[in-house]
Amino acid sequence: MKKPELLVTPTSVNDIPGLIEAGADAFVIGEQKFGLRLAGEFSRGDVAKTIEMAHIAGKKVYVAVNAIFHNDKIDALGEYLSFLQSVNADAVIFGDPAVLMVAREVAPEIPLHWNTETTATNYYTCNYWGRKGAKRAVLAREINMDAIIEMKENAEVEIEVQVHGMTCMFQSKRSLLGNYFEYQGKAMEVQNRKFDKDMFLHDKERENKYPIYEDENGTHIMSPNDICIIDELQEMIEAGVDSFKIDGILKSANYIKEVTSLYRKAIDLCVEDTDAYDDIKTELVDQIEEIQPANRPLDTGFFFKETVY
Repeated sequence: MKKPELLVTPTSVNDIPGLIEAGADAFVIGEQKFGLRLAGEFSRGDVAKTIEMAHIAGKKVYVAVNAIFHNDKIDALGEYLSFLQSVNADAVIFGDPAVLMVAREVAPEIPLHWNTETTATNYYTCNYWGRKGAKRAVLAREINMDAIIEMKENAEVEIEVQVHGMTCMFQSKRSLLGNYFEYQGKAMEVQNRKFDKDMFLHDKERENKYPIYEDENGTHIMSPNDICIIDELQEMIEAGVDSFKIDGILKSANYIKEVTSLYRKAIDLCVEDTDAYDDIKTELVDQIEEIQPANRPLDTGFFFKETVY
């Protein structure tokens, strides 16, 4: 069986050596001016340094350019893509066709990974963007295992699947979403709104706490639970899924490193000895449970249609 790529989102350039040691094959980085919901902010100097460190170790770096682009950002887009090509980024992650069109003009050699987070729900759409120039499609988080396998079987591009971490439920360019809910007298309230981080939209009726934060791209509301399918990788590996992503947004560097190490062990065992993987996969889940933040329960997301937000 082909061994899928283990793709990780570091919080800073300082995380890279430890994540390489933990077994990461590739990294997603960027800055919020151009990319959405990143685990950390990477300046241009950080991007260049990360790429240099990763390439020395034989690893890859993908830069997120998947923001919602308005006219005022288009002029800066070409210069940024030219920079990414000059520092040998291994791919650009995009959702807006503007990125593809500008990349053709100023950075035609850089590979493109299509990622809208929500609309990659069938293989025709993946192949459409592949024929437009994308090398990879990042599948939506809201599809189940059977659909993922079918998409991989029919895809003309590489397929990437998130296997761990939180997912985005809602984004708005507007700020102060929590104030709106309070003003409307809804059952939700914003917890810790005075702080830049650790804010939650508290749904008392369902006993859920949704992480919420605001940045240059607006307001983001995240899922109340973290996906974890470290014990359900075999079917996707056998189908040839190309990349498994660990999303480390709103997580500590140590947490991301430990989870990366556990998924590295799971992937290697599943490829080399499926019986050994079967024997240890429950233990791997338990080890993640031990380091999991108290307010972040684990679930299997939409892989088996168990989660309804």
